[in-house]
Amino acid sequence: MALNIRHIGFLTPGNFSNDNPFEGIDATLNLIAFGEQLGFDSAWVRQRHLEPGIGQAAVFLSAASQRTSTIQLGSAVIQIGYESPFRLAEDLSMVDVLSRGRLNVGLSAGVPPHAAILGPLVHDGDWQSHDLGHGRIERFAANLRGAYLGDDDTTIATPFGPQRPRLQPYAAGLANRLWYGGGSLKSARWAGENGFNLLTGNVISGEGTDDFHTAQRNLIQAYRQASDGWPGRVAVGRVIVPTDSAPPARIARYEAYAAGRYERTLKPQGERRTLFPRDLVGSAEQIVGWLLDDPVLPLVDELRLELPYEFTLPEYEQILTDTITRIAPALGWSAKSPSRTRPAIRLV
Repeated sequence: MALNIRHIGFLTPGNFSNDNPFEGIDATLNLIAFGEQLGFDSAWVRQRHLEPGIGQAAVFLSAASQRTSTIQLGSAVIQIGYESPFRLAEDLSMVDVLSRGRLNVGLSAGVPPHAAILGPLVHDGDWQSHDLGHGRIERFAANLRGAYLGDDDTTIATPFGPQRPRLQPYAAGLANRLWYGGGSLKSARWAGENGFNLLTGNVISGEGTDDFHTAQRNLIQAYRQASDGWPGRVAVGRVIVPTDSAPPARIARYEAYAAGRYERTLKPQGERRTLFPRDLVGSAEQIVGWLLDDPVLPLVDELRLELPYEFTLPEYEQILTDTITRIAPALGWSAKSPSRTRPAIRLV
């Protein structure tokens, strides 16, 4: 089956050494610039608290915006439970202005990882009484839309004279580029109903099926139905590791990595019946065949490579190069001009 993948991006973990964090963070910035040179449409980073990774996506993406000029920049994902909806909107609006409108904001709701440790620190005490769910994301999105605060007569004193208060800087269009990381039917429906784009990857709840691809198709269909005709974007993630230009020792390492994760794909995992697909490790020809047979990809036009945590910068560069030169064209992708069109967000 022919595909029409119009956008290809990659998700990088942003690892660093505890002994020398600058080196790893700088390498991730360089990797994003390298991806732009190759022609990737987007680069995404994970936000990971208490780990040797990117703990604050807004700060990192601000730096990335100054090393790049065309590639879309995204967070996948920011856990809203650790964020002030207004302050996060302020920070990300600044990043979008600095990037000249290239920011994409991926979010998740619910009790975030390490809540027992971080919750009291972030919320200065009793974190369990706070709304950590979708309502917090809705308030964040409302802040991004830049409505004036107070009533029509409310003004604040500034060095430039009285002004009506609103979030500053106001980044027009950023509210169009909000994404929700959905792994369940409930989350996919919420994203569709509330005008968010949908991020879906390699972790899916097995609701009514033991098959990963069936569950992901159901997820996307639930999102489309809830969107009620609004043309939200769906980006799907896959671990793709081409071996074409890799030396033999590196190929063996790639294959060992995939073999170590294969067992989890055989049946649902844990009480939530989490489903995983297998990692696609092989030649470009093999990977193209696997992707053309993937029943989920015809439902989307955006594919996101999820780079493994365990690999090195040269390995990431080789994976990105082989993917964009040997795999992407066979999926219907071609390099775009720097301009990007975005559908209008549906306000609810």
